[in-house]
Amino acid sequence: MKHLILIRHGKSSWEYDVGDSDRPLSERGIKDAHLIAKALTDRIPPIEAVYSSPACRALHTAVILIRELGLSLDLLNINKDLYDFSGSSVKAFVHSLPDQLDQVMIFGHNHAFTNLANSWGSRYIDNVPTAGFVHLSFETTSWEGVAYGKTQKTLFPRELK
Repeated sequence: MKHLILIRHGKSSWEYDVGDSDRPLSERGIKDAHLIAKALTDRIPPIEAVYSSPACRALHTAVILIRELGLSLDLLNINKDLYDFSGSSVKAFVHSLPDQLDQVMIFGHNHAFTNLANSWGSRYIDNVPTAGFVHLSFETTSWEGVAYGKTQKTLFPRELK
């Protein structure tokens, strides 16, 4: 069985005159990332690898969750294919994951994550919000075979406030 955890980056700040990939998290984005992480402690499968988009807001969200969940920063990998808004690059990335990994967490962007959650999951999600968490599982031994699975859990910041 394969477990894929999708976490959309926290709310970003538009205060700075920087390119899209350099936009930092806003104060709310930082707080929401901590909020989600605390709520997930001891509620997710053991994570074997973490992958993040190179965008500042996604990477910062990843580091917050890794630390809050007590995971090793050595698990973190940055991959440019996760800086994707449609979902096609993320889908190809997931299909290329090494099969020895069973529990993977990825940090990235919308509309990619909403599209994949709805394409691969068993429950329709109107929108994966910033700092939103979606846990999908698949009855397969190969990431290449990931298609339709089960939505195990969703958790969004608004549910915790």
